[in-house]
Amino acid sequence: MGRKNSKKQKTKQKPRHKSSGARVLKGKLDITRSGVGYVDIEGIDTDILIRPADFNTALHGDIVRVAIKEMKARGKRMQGIVKEVVTRQRTEFIGHIKIFNNKKAAHQAKPLILFKPDVDKPMPDIFIPQENLLEAEDGDRVVVRLLHWDKNDKSPTGEVTAILDAGNTNDAAMKEIILEAGFPLFFSDDALEVAARIPDAISKKDIEERKDIRPVFTITIDPADAKDFDDAISFRQLKNGQYEIGIHIADVSHYVMPGTPLDEEAYQRATSVYLPDRVIPMLPEHISNFLCSLRPKEDKLTFSAIFQISAKGDIKQYWLGKTIIHSDHRFTYEEVQEIIEKKEGLFAEEILILNELAQKFRKKRFAQGAINFSSQEVRFQLDEDGNPTGIMVKESKAAHQLIEEYMLLANKTVAENISKIKINKKPIPFPYRVHEEPDEEKLMPFVAFARKFGHSFDTSSPQTIADSFNRLLKDVAGKPEQHVLEQLGIRTMSKAVYTAENLGHFGLGFQYYCHFTSPIRRYPDVMVHRILFDVLNNHIHADKKLENKCKHTSERERAAMEAERAANKYKQVQYMKNFLGEDFEGVISGVSSFGFWVETIAHKCEGLVSVTSLLEYDEFRHLEADFCLVGKRSGKKFKMGDTVWIKVVAANLTKRQLDYEWVVGDEIGIANGKRKSK
Repeated sequence: MGRKNSKKQKTKQKPRHKSSGARVLKGKLDITRSGVGYVDIEGIDTDILIRPADFNTALHGDIVRVAIKEMKARGKRMQGIVKEVVTRQRTEFIGHIKIFNNKKAAHQAKPLILFKPDVDKPMPDIFIPQENLLEAEDGDRVVVRLLHWDKNDKSPTGEVTAILDAGNTNDAAMKEIILEAGFPLFFSDDALEVAARIPDAISKKDIEERKDIRPVFTITIDPADAKDFDDAISFRQLKNGQYEIGIHIADVSHYVMPGTPLDEEAYQRATSVYLPDRVIPMLPEHISNFLCSLRPKEDKLTFSAIFQISAKGDIKQYWLGKTIIHSDHRFTYEEVQEIIEKKEGLFAEEILILNELAQKFRKKRFAQGAINFSSQEVRFQLDEDGNPTGIMVKESKAAHQLIEEYMLLANKTVAENISKIKINKKPIPFPYRVHEEPDEEKLMPFVAFARKFGHSFDTSSPQTIADSFNRLLKDVAGKPEQHVLEQLGIRTMSKAVYTAENLGHFGLGFQYYCHFTSPIRRYPDVMVHRILFDVLNNHIHADKKLENKCKHTSERERAAMEAERAANKYKQVQYMKNFLGEDFEGVISGVSSFGFWVETIAHKCEGLVSVTSLLEYDEFRHLEADFCLVGKRSGKKFKMGDTVWIKVVAANLTKRQLDYEWVVGDEIGIANGKRKSK
């Protein structure tokens, strides 16, 4: 695959030629499969070519400092030399151990032990000292951590951190996905040592410095399999008839101090990663599942937003600050949903009032321009080895919306509060969560596509765009094209990111928004807690590196999402291998020049129907504007949203790829999404 000579226009900076002193620039190294590297530099509109001999121990994905070589002719691509590796994109790899001369007599030289990484980008073998072998044997598949690579050494040195079970391909696949995304499997010894030294007991001083909410009724509501409870809600009715509702968030910043190895590792990870069969946490388990988890019947330190709210759902006043709480009960979403539906059960009165107010907030939010994208989630039922045995589609219900609305309220309130703070008449740097308005170039094809399903769009203002989206989403609910239109609509939107420049949140309809409510699993929330605490204590200062931190955490969030998608795709392929040769009904979820994707209705598993498999029927051409393929002779159309029948013909776990074939002929009936036999 070739490289682009130019990228989106940026503020140009002319690199100095050698005669005026080589300029050192920072960027990310991308190594192609051929072995040549390219570095993207912020401020320069072309990337810099790096020859393999000039990598200077840098690996694919590393952040590096590059010196520009002398440019011999105008128009030639700039070339550079890596002068320093600033940050390793990854330090752990999966591969095989190779032991040379390991059968020699004991008095002869020690065997040479090398680790050969399973990566698709060129990188050297890693030397493993015998004391770092962890009892691995020749040919074993292992995880190795790169320890150091001196410039004078031909090879890096590493240590085996885990020996993989040859019979458990699922475990190895999940670990490989995590490592490919740049997330380490294990915490460093330094980070674990810092975590272990944190005292479990809450001191008298800690209690005295906080608002004591322990006497107030407090609950947590989380998924049944959750272990880290980072938010709780307190409730009581005041003498004036109003409700006092507190949103209490685990006070991670009390335990994770800036500048420590623990904090540095949390920042580098920036997020927890949630795969179908495991969680790769941002913080060690002692912190995420014990110290900071708001477990029932335990005193816990929290950072809180406490509101006085009228019965009509109007916010009368709020307070922000540090607290200590004591959760009375841990609910699952399913338990709360049952109480809401039956209007009876443990603490039903409190939960029903909380739900009633949450629905008022929700209704008001949509009236003010928020978009009501449904949060349909596909979950796998797994056996003890992590193999999928079934698929569940979880939809957002009132219990989920209850928690969502109070978290949104806290996040919005904190952002609004901080937005008023100024330093030298300028807003204080703060990690806002922003979501820009849709780009017209992306929006118009979607509007045209939606029109084919009978849905009109008013694009005259952001408010009318949001109203049009909500009207469409309401109209398609329960129809076969629902998922396709929702997914295409989401792709039309800009991606939400963290930035110090407040641009508002279009999707939520908020002028100010941030992430405050999940510091156990998101580093930006930790940053928000620290800034808010400083502001509340009048220790206001500007973090000049905040925008870079926002870019890093946004990039890590995207990497985590890609890892989660890859893992879900692997599980889909694993599951559909059980149905090779069988027919299913599905909806066309994407179209390209080389085929169309179909998502099965029964399992929500997506596979590709290649145009080559259609040649027997007709030759098809791609109409990009219409999101469809059209047969040149027959006029047969395959367009997004169409319902079709497919046969599962291949399931490739290595490529995480499903191949389907279109089933020609009349539908003979449906039984659980499968074609009935004649």
